[in-house]
Amino acid sequence: MPKITFFNLPEDKKTILIKAAREEFSRVPLSQASITNIIKAAGIPRGSFYQYFEDKEDAFFFLLNEHVKENKQRFASILIKHNGDLFSAMLDFYESIISEEEENLHFLKNIFLNMTHQIESTYARSFHDNQDRNSDYNMFAGLVDQKKLNITNEQELACMGQIIIAVTIRSFIEKFARELPNEEALEHYKIEMELLKRGLAK
Repeated sequence: MPKITFFNLPEDKKTILIKAAREEFSRVPLSQASITNIIKAAGIPRGSFYQYFEDKEDAFFFLLNEHVKENKQRFASILIKHNGDLFSAMLDFYESIISEEEENLHFLKNIFLNMTHQIESTYARSFHDNQDRNSDYNMFAGLVDQKKLNITNEQELACMGQIIIAVTIRSFIEKFARELPNEEALEHYKIEMELLKRGLAK
């Protein structure tokens, strides 16, 4: 979490620093990112960086959490658009992510191809936060048309959500690792979602 001095920055300076950090984390993964490059692009002294963030991991997870906040809003809007149809919404969401602008795709590629448990747990909150069942989860559960799902209670809904999220993240990884064209990646994801929708046992 950034320090209070970061949030107290004038908006223009905050925007420049965020842009510099995002460019660096889009250029290389977190492990290879350079604070030197960030401060050079932002035009600030190294000491100033540490007034705003604890370290480069702090800056990275700030950006990732901001991305996750945007994803939550996007996913909620898509669920509403599809009248709570979870599987249709997931296809729409997946396509919207892989169709991001070039700079965002580089950032996402570095996220998915250098996944750690912490990064995966953070990204999974794009859909709902199992640790905060009173807000994000209730919002998610309320938007999903549960009558269209073969579940009997909220525990099963939560488990289904975790399975779908795991498959979705794996599909993002495959898309970036194999450098699949969007059409091919989406087609693979459609097959996976259709299998989950139909069930795997006869």
